[in-house]
Amino acid sequence: MDNRFDYRQAFSRNIGWVTETEQLLLKSRRIAIAGLGGVGGSHLLTLTRLGLGGFNISDLDTFELANFNRQAGAAMSQVGRPKVEVLADLARDINPELSINSFPQGINRENLPQFLDGVDLYVDGLDFFAVDARRAVFSACAERGIPAVTAAPLGMGAALLCFLPGKMTFEQYFQLEGQSEDEQLLRFLMGLSPAMLQMSYLVDDSRVDLAAHKGPSTPMACEMCAGLAAAHAMKILLDRGRVPAAPWGLHFDAYRNRLASTWRPGGNSNPLQRLGMKIARAKLSEKLHAVRKEEVLPEPANLIERIIDQARWAPSGDNTQPWRFENVDDRRFLIHGEDTRDWCVYDLQGRASQIALGALLETIAIAARGEGMEAAFKRDRGTPETHPLIEVELTTASQGVANPLLPYIQVRTTQRRPFSTRPLSKVQKQELEQSLGEGFRLRWFEEGGEKWRMAKLLFRNAGIRLTIPEAYEVHRQIIEWDAQFSNDRIPDRAVGLNPVALKLMRWAMQSWQRVERLNRYFAGTWLPRIELDLVPALRCAAHFVIVADNHPRGIDDYIAGGRATQRFWLTATKLGLRFQPEMTPLIFSSYQREGVAFSESIAAIRSAERLRQDLEAQVGIRNCECAIFMGRVGFGANPAARSLRRSFSELQLNQTSSED
Repeated sequence: MDNRFDYRQAFSRNIGWVTETEQLLLKSRRIAIAGLGGVGGSHLLTLTRLGLGGFNISDLDTFELANFNRQAGAAMSQVGRPKVEVLADLARDINPELSINSFPQGINRENLPQFLDGVDLYVDGLDFFAVDARRAVFSACAERGIPAVTAAPLGMGAALLCFLPGKMTFEQYFQLEGQSEDEQLLRFLMGLSPAMLQMSYLVDDSRVDLAAHKGPSTPMACEMCAGLAAAHAMKILLDRGRVPAAPWGLHFDAYRNRLASTWRPGGNSNPLQRLGMKIARAKLSEKLHAVRKEEVLPEPANLIERIIDQARWAPSGDNTQPWRFENVDDRRFLIHGEDTRDWCVYDLQGRASQIALGALLETIAIAARGEGMEAAFKRDRGTPETHPLIEVELTTASQGVANPLLPYIQVRTTQRRPFSTRPLSKVQKQELEQSLGEGFRLRWFEEGGEKWRMAKLLFRNAGIRLTIPEAYEVHRQIIEWDAQFSNDRIPDRAVGLNPVALKLMRWAMQSWQRVERLNRYFAGTWLPRIELDLVPALRCAAHFVIVADNHPRGIDDYIAGGRATQRFWLTATKLGLRFQPEMTPLIFSSYQREGVAFSESIAAIRSAERLRQDLEAQVGIRNCECAIFMGRVGFGANPAARSLRRSFSELQLNQTSSED
C-alpha cells in the first residue's frame, strides 16, 4: 500500500455535504456493481471518490475500440484487457485501501450468493439488453433485503429507479415474467423511461439495432447516471433524504433541460403505461423484429496508541468513559477502570460500568486484530471492583485476518429518534443472535402487541427516571447544551427532543425546584415521555434483551456480557440498523429485586416495584435475573448529532515515545 495515501485527506472535500461520521460510515459500506461498461465503470469510480470502502464487481468483457466514447477505463493501453481488472486498478489507484472482490466470469445464478454476500447496496451497471441477468440480480436483492438502484443512460440524460426493501420489486414494476425477449426489452425501456424525454432528438433511429443488441449512447448520459445513482446511493446508505422508490422515478434530460418525476402505480400494468407501450410497440415494431464538524485529533504514533485510538470509541453509560490507560512497554498497557456508583443512580452496583468495560475489552480485541495482533486480558484480583485494573498484552496473531466488525467501531452510535417499523429479516436476526457467542441468547419483542406492551412499560419507567432527584443530578451533569457533538457528554441535539421541548427541558434543568414545579403543575413529564419513550418504542423493528445462560454473579460475568453486547451492537451497525439502549427498566427492576434503595422518593420505589412485576411478566423472571442488556433496533436515519470521545492522549495516564 502507498504510504502517501491518507483516507481522511483524500476525501476531505466531501465533508460539508456529508459529516465526518457519515464519511466513515461510507468507508465501512460495500456496494455490488454488475457490469462495468458505460455506466458501471463510472459508478465504480464515482462511488470510490465518494469514499466507499468496499465493492463486489463483475464483468466478463474486455475493452475494445467501440467502448471509447463512453466507458471509464477505455483507452488504447487497455484494449484487450478485462474490464474488471482495469476498473479495479483504477479504483485502487484512487483509494489503495479499497476492498474489492472481482467476478471476471460475470454474474450467474450460481455465484449470485457470493456476489451479494456482505453487500449493503446493489448498483446496476448491466448492459441494457442483459434482461435475464438483471432479473436474477434484482430478484436476489429483493429476497435478501438489499436496496437496488438502476440508472439508465438515455440520450443525453439519465433515468433512475430505486427498489427498496418492503417496497415494489423489480418484477412487480416491469412485469417481464413469461414475455418474449422483444416484449421484455420494450417493457424495460418504457418502465425505465415513462416520460420518454429522449426520443424527440434521436436524429438517426437506424442506429437503434435491437436485434444486434446495440444502440447509440453518449458520455454525458453515462456520467449523469453515475452522479444520479451515487447521490441516491449516498441517501440510502446514510438514511438521508427522500429516495423515490418504485413506482416513483426520476428522469433528467440535459439536452431538453427537463426534469420529470414519474409515477406509475402498478408499474407496467398502469393504464397510462399500457397506452404508452402500445404506441411504442407500434413505432418500434420494425426495430424489435429487425433488429459535523468533528474535532481534528492528533494521529496515534505507535501500536498501542493506534489500538487505544480505536478502543476509546467503546460505548459507556452517558458517555462517561470510565477508564484510563497506562503504557507499560510497547506490547503491554493497563486499563484503569472505575464505576460511577458514587454519583450515578443508574450504576449503584457498578454493573453499567462493568458492562461498558467489557465493551471496551471487546473493542480492544477487534482493534488489535486490525493490527495483526491478539489481545489477552488479565484482571488484577487484588484491586477493588469499583476500580478494576486490567493488563492487556499484545502478541502477534497466528493469522493476520482483521475482524469484520473493525470498520464499524467508530460508526456505531445511539439513535434516540423513531425508526421505521420495517421488520428484521430472518438472516439479519440470525446474524445478530450469532454475534453474541456462547453463553448468551436473545429474547425478541417484535410483534405489534409486544411492542405496545413494551412502549407502555417504557412510558411508566420514564415516569420514574424524570421525577426522582437522583436522576436529575445525573442528567444535569451529562448533557452538553447547544452542541451537536460532545467529547465527554451527550450533546443536547442527540437527546431526541424537538427544539421546543429541548428549550423547556433546558429551562427546567436549571434547578430541581423548577423540575418539580413543571412536573406537579404542568404535567411536565408527559411530553418527553411521549417523544423519548412511547413513540420510539412503537417505531422500531424490535426490542431485545440479551440474556446470559447463567445468572451473572460478579464483575467478570458482567464484563463478559459487555463484550457480547458490543459484538451485537457492532453487528447491528454492520447490518445498517439503528440502535438505542433501554437499560433503565432492567436497572430499576434489579434494584427492586435485590433490595437496593435507589431513591428517597417512596412513590418512585412503588412504581419501580410495579415496573419489575410488569417486566418479569413480559420477559420472564429467569430472563430478568440473567439479563445483561436491553434495547431496540430498526431502520432509520443516521443521527445528525452524537457523542464523540476524549482523545487517546487525554485517556492515557502516561505516554510513550517508543516506536513499534
